[in-house]
Amino acid sequence: MSDTEIKDDRRYTNDHEWALTEGKNVRVGISAFAVSQLGDVTLVSLDVNPGQNIDAGKAFGTIESVKTLSDLFAPVSGTVVEVNGALEDRPELVNEDCYGKGWMVVIEATSPGDSLLDAAAYREVVAQADH
Repeated sequence: MSDTEIKDDRRYTNDHEWALTEGKNVRVGISAFAVSQLGDVTLVSLDVNPGQNIDAGKAFGTIESVKTLSDLFAPVSGTVVEVNGALEDRPELVNEDCYGKGWMVVIEATSPGDSLLDAAAYREVVAQADH
């Protein structure tokens, strides 16, 4: 996987989270660019539980790597319906498969996520961040 792989089937935030719409739900993770900036992920702490409401732009957890500790932000408002418990024991899943097994939470969206970037706009954000 390229450090800057950007999937066209999802939308992105300026904070490098991705959002994949699955019916009324939105699966959330961090982009390959974010993973490349973090380095080896050592801890993922998801501070939400199923049934909990969350607002777009608010932190739902943290991700720690050998380089830094970063907040994770919700790309949409809604109710958390699933949390990836596998990351508790295997945070390296984020490095191995950030767009697949390394997802963070699933949110039943109550907002459409109008402020999210499409893949083309996110590529521009990444290109600017690389310079």
